[in-house]
Amino acid sequence: MKKTTIRLTLTVLAAAALAGGLSGCFPVVVGGAAVGGAMVATDRRTSGTQLEDEGIELRANNRISENFGDRAHVNVTSYNRQVLLTGEVPTAEQQQRIAELVSKVENVRSVVNELAVLGTSTLVQRSNDSYITGKVKATLVDAKDVQANTVKVVTERGTVYLMGRVTQREATRISDLARSVSGVQKVVRVFEILSDQEVQSISTKPPAP
Repeated sequence: MKKTTIRLTLTVLAAAALAGGLSGCFPVVVGGAAVGGAMVATDRRTSGTQLEDEGIELRANNRISENFGDRAHVNVTSYNRQVLLTGEVPTAEQQQRIAELVSKVENVRSVVNELAVLGTSTLVQRSNDSYITGKVKATLVDAKDVQANTVKVVTERGTVYLMGRVTQREATRISDLARSVSGVQKVVRVFEILSDQEVQSISTKPPAP
């Protein structure tokens, strides 16, 4: 009972925070980044790469806003300098143009273009996606055989995108956990697969000064 209560609390808090961000109260926090310093300390990216990812997201969002304004709904998520684009745009030309703009942002290694040529999603749809993201994160936190802080979760129109540096075993397990969450229609893996030896090397490497 206690575990269930904790899990539900995490889910509700995550969804509330994300929905609040959508209404403009504060920035949207994707994938549980608000958990704090402990998560940053155990991230499989270097501290420098984490800062680069934040800079990439900021510069990419600014570039999109300057060129398209409110004509497109685009979410930019960067993990280890790989950028995931989700959301909706009115034309295939804009879909391609945005990907090209983002690919030219400083430090971007690659772009995964998942933009849909559709009408802009409603606030209700976005709030539901935020709630699903919260439930997926809570499920990963509950699991004893994965590290939830190695994964960034993005949900768009019921499709869950998973980003992170994980082993093949972790990728399979995390994907299965995400698929088990009510409301998830599809899971798309945007993982960088590491060997067990690479993960061990990262976990034993002293933090950068």
